[in-house]
Amino acid sequence: MLIAAALVALAGLGACARHSHRPPCPPGALCLAYGNGAEPTSLDPAHIDGTWENTIVGQMIVGLTRSDENGRPVPAVASSWTTSADGLTWTFHLRDVRWSDGTPVTAGDFVYEIRRVLDPKTASYSAFILFPFLKNAQAVNGGQLPTSAVGVEAPDPRTLVVRLSHPWPLLPSYAATRVMWPAPRHVVERWGDNWIKPAHFVGDGPYTLAAWRLGDAVVLRKNPSYFDAAQVCYSEVDFTPSSDAISNERSVSAGDLDVSTTVQSNRVRFLRHTPLRDFVRVAPQYGTYYLTFNLRDPVLRDVRVRQALSMAIDREFMTSKLMHAGQQPAYSLIPTGMPSYPNGPRVYWADWSLARRQAEARRLLAAAGYGPRHPLRLTMKHMNSADPLLYMPSVQADWKAVGVDTELRQEDVQVAYQDFEIHAFQVGLGGWVSFDPVIYLDLLRSDTGGQNYGEYVNPRYDAELDAALATADPQVRAQHMRNAETMVLADAPIAPLYYASSRGLVSPKLAGWLDNPYDTHPVDQLCRAPSFAAPAGARAS
Repeated sequence: MLIAAALVALAGLGACARHSHRPPCPPGALCLAYGNGAEPTSLDPAHIDGTWENTIVGQMIVGLTRSDENGRPVPAVASSWTTSADGLTWTFHLRDVRWSDGTPVTAGDFVYEIRRVLDPKTASYSAFILFPFLKNAQAVNGGQLPTSAVGVEAPDPRTLVVRLSHPWPLLPSYAATRVMWPAPRHVVERWGDNWIKPAHFVGDGPYTLAAWRLGDAVVLRKNPSYFDAAQVCYSEVDFTPSSDAISNERSVSAGDLDVSTTVQSNRVRFLRHTPLRDFVRVAPQYGTYYLTFNLRDPVLRDVRVRQALSMAIDREFMTSKLMHAGQQPAYSLIPTGMPSYPNGPRVYWADWSLARRQAEARRLLAAAGYGPRHPLRLTMKHMNSADPLLYMPSVQADWKAVGVDTELRQEDVQVAYQDFEIHAFQVGLGGWVSFDPVIYLDLLRSDTGGQNYGEYVNPRYDAELDAALATADPQVRAQHMRNAETMVLADAPIAPLYYASSRGLVSPKLAGWLDNPYDTHPVDQLCRAPSFAAPAGARAS
């Protein structure tokens, strides 16, 4: 009965599509309305670290490579590259590419931005991503060396040389990411922080910035100067922020959105029995959600407390009963099945029953001095997005079952992550997605900076990561990584919760959206399906 009623309700919403609240598409244009989850904190590549920001800026700035519809790196600004015999020197050959103002994109623009990301004055939270492989990256970011010491140079405008501290076969994938994008030096130096405003923004990607209306939309328009502009289908893309999954469902049903990346997991089964059933896209994703413990807090310095809190969580209930949208219980930091690291260690209690884990959690808490007469009290921050609102009360209840009182505090996604980066929390919910298992471990290095939310410090752990990076043997590297991850699981600075899945509502009229474990769907590779040809000026649905 509930499903039948909902079918009628959604059908009614679909019938109202002619009353769409979408702004009119410019004459002769084809427009895409993209529900992107959250408001970007910035559009400056050096200051973004969220997937929702990357989705937007990655359409305006393109690097040496770019991700295709399967999430794999393909040539972009670089037409080709070569590698030295020892794997430490990569030479990228740039094609004739222009910024959106007509100025040539040069190898110097890449050198400028990579140095800018690593410059400690920039305070980029993403700088640590370059530490494992780029020569002198960490020393430059730490202020021990000048930015000119970074392992990038431009012997001429069309040649970029990248020097590595360790062989790094995944470099073409990193070359597609924000930490290796170029920046228009002539614009950034003229306008400073204001260069990302629509009146000044200059990019080399398929789209450029037309408007940024806070709380409403980031509007991108096709960049005629883009080197592959002939293959770009949509004239305009409107990225709208909304963490309200139900509102987004209505917007998709009404034709106001063509894509929504905000889908509440526990509604996926329901949506598959509604008129939106052909819109539902769910796929496994390389990503882990976890709780992070602030080790500055005296209560959380005790490893017994951290292990107790982690083992008390009923991950099976969370994933199979509350969300049931492809997520899997996590007993490690690095997602299982990653190509270069398929089988890492798990926590020692992973196969215990919940009852046994709860009993051990109570014992550990009692040994740490907590019990009915002296209960442990905690405050836990989390994002106010759809799924955390669903399962964080379950974590709260699990901890209550072992005698821990927890106050939940919701924050906007951007605010929550900013608090974590400045360590302004006690317990927090974090998440990370990456194609490289090393970066998951790098999140917890002593010298990572803001991304090491809980400020975990373990010199032995750092040494294992150093040893992993120092070898060119993939099996030896994987063993050092297993050693490091084993330490993390024993020290419990984080409590893994679940491995992620990607979820979206995507109009069946949209061609080119391919499910992949990277959850990468470049807008410039999307188009209206041929069977849904539309007159000029029409939107996608």
